[in-house]
Amino acid sequence: MSKTAETEGALETRGIEQVPDHERTARTRELFPTWVGANISVLLLTMGASLVVAYHLNIWQALVVAVVAPVVSYGLVGLIGIAGKRGGAPGMALSRAVFGQRGNLLPGSLIWVARWGWETINAVTGAYAMLTILDIVLGVRANSVLDMVMLLAFVVATFAISGLGINAVQKCNKYATYLFGAFSVLVLGYLAVNTDWSEVLDHSAGSTAAVITGIGMIAAGGVSWIPSAPDFTRYLPRTASSKAIVGTAVGGAGVVVLPMVLMGAVMAVATPDLASAADPVSFLGEILPTWIAVPYLLIALIGMLLINAMSMYSAGFTAQTLGFKVPRHWAVSVNAVISLVFGGVLMLVATSFMGSFIAFLSLLAVAFSAWVGVFGADMLRRTEYDGAAMADTTRTSAYWYRGGFSPAAVAAWAAGLAGGLLFTTSDWFTGPLAKNNVIGEYGLGWVATIVISGLLYLALPKPAVPEPAARPAEATETETDADADAERVTAGA
Repeated sequence: MSKTAETEGALETRGIEQVPDHERTARTRELFPTWVGANISVLLLTMGASLVVAYHLNIWQALVVAVVAPVVSYGLVGLIGIAGKRGGAPGMALSRAVFGQRGNLLPGSLIWVARWGWETINAVTGAYAMLTILDIVLGVRANSVLDMVMLLAFVVATFAISGLGINAVQKCNKYATYLFGAFSVLVLGYLAVNTDWSEVLDHSAGSTAAVITGIGMIAAGGVSWIPSAPDFTRYLPRTASSKAIVGTAVGGAGVVVLPMVLMGAVMAVATPDLASAADPVSFLGEILPTWIAVPYLLIALIGMLLINAMSMYSAGFTAQTLGFKVPRHWAVSVNAVISLVFGGVLMLVATSFMGSFIAFLSLLAVAFSAWVGVFGADMLRRTEYDGAAMADTTRTSAYWYRGGFSPAAVAAWAAGLAGGLLFTTSDWFTGPLAKNNVIGEYGLGWVATIVISGLLYLALPKPAVPEPAARPAEATETETDADADAERVTAGA
C-alpha cells in the first residue's frame, strides 16, 4: 500500500471517515498479496479432504470445486471492493448510505457477531499449529493449560498486527506470499512423488449435488470477506481499474485455494480420518517429513495470523459503525477478547473440529449474503458516497431517510436472511425448506439469500440517492490531475 500522511507511520490512525482524494495513492496490484494472505490456512487442506471423505468426490470433481469456488466468491469480493474506490471508506461505513444510519446497525451487528466465529475458528487453528510444532520439534504433548497458552499467544499476536493498521497487514501479506509459495511447491513435489496415484485416480465420482455443495463450502470463506472488501480498496484513487480490482481478488485467492484444496483431497487418501479429526492440523506431522512439515506449519501459522489480523482490522471498523466511540485499534481489542473466550470453549469442549467448522460456514455464508445482495444491488444505482453524510449520525444526515432507516434496504435484507435460512442445512440448524428441492439439496441457501435480498431491494421503492457534497478544491484538483495523467497515458498508448 502506498504511503500516505495517515499510513506512513507504524500505527494507522484513520478510522471509518472517508479518505481524502489526495491520500488515495494506492495501486490495484498491491491488492494481490492481500487476497493471497487471506487464504493461507491449513483449513483449506482439511476442507479439500472433506470433499473426498464426506462428499465422496473424486480428484477431478475436487478440481472443479477448487476452480469454481474462488472465482464465484472472490469475484463478488472484487465487485463489492469497487465501492471502496468510489467512496473511500470501509464497507460498513459505506453501508450507512444504503441502510440508513440506524438501519445499518441491523446487518452491521449480525456481521460483527459472525466475525467472532470466523476469528475464533482461525485462532483455534493457529493454536493447534503451534501445538503441533512443539510436538514435532520438542516432543511436548498438548494439555489443557498449554492449549490456552498457545491460544492466548496467537490472539495477542493477531491483535498486535491488526492494531497497527493497513501498512502492517499489507507488508506481512507480501512476505508471507513469497514464503508460502516456495514451501507449497515443496509440499506439492513431495506429494507427487510419494502418493499412490492409482488409488487417487480410481476413486469413484460423487453426485452433482455434492459438487455444488462442495463449491458452497469452499466459497463460504470468500463470502465472509465480501463486506470487508472496501476496507482494503478505500485508498485506491477513483480512477483505479474496476476490472483490476476484481482480477486481483480472484487471482490472489485462486493461487492459494486451488493447490491447497487439491493437496487436501490427495492427502485424504493417506489419512481418510482427516476430515473428521478433532485437531485439523497435527495430520501434517504424520503425512510430511519433519523438514517440510515444520517450516510449512510455521508459514501456515503466519498465514492464519494474517487472516485473523485482516478480519479483526475490518471488525474494528464495524464496531465503530455500531457506535463504539473508541479508536479503531481499541475497537479491535473487543474482537480479540471474544475470540480468546470462544476459542477456549471450542478447544476444551468440541469433539469434532471440522463438523463444527462446516456447520458454522453454512450459517456464516447466509449471514453475510443478505447484506451482499442489498449492497450489491444498490451499487447499480449509486456511484458516489457522501463522506459528510456517512459521518453524520444525526437527523441532519442525508442518509437518515425515514427515522434513520431505509425501509427498502432493511426489508430486503430481512427477507433475504429469512429466505436463505429456510433452505439451509447444517449440524446446528435445518430450515423447513432444506429438503426435497434443488436449492436445499445443493446447499444453495446462501445463493438464494443474495438473489432474494437483491431482487426485492431492486423492486421496492427506495429513497432518492442524495447528491454528494462538493469535494474540497484540493481533492478536486488532485482528481483532475489524475484524470489528465490517465488521458495522457491512454493517448501515448
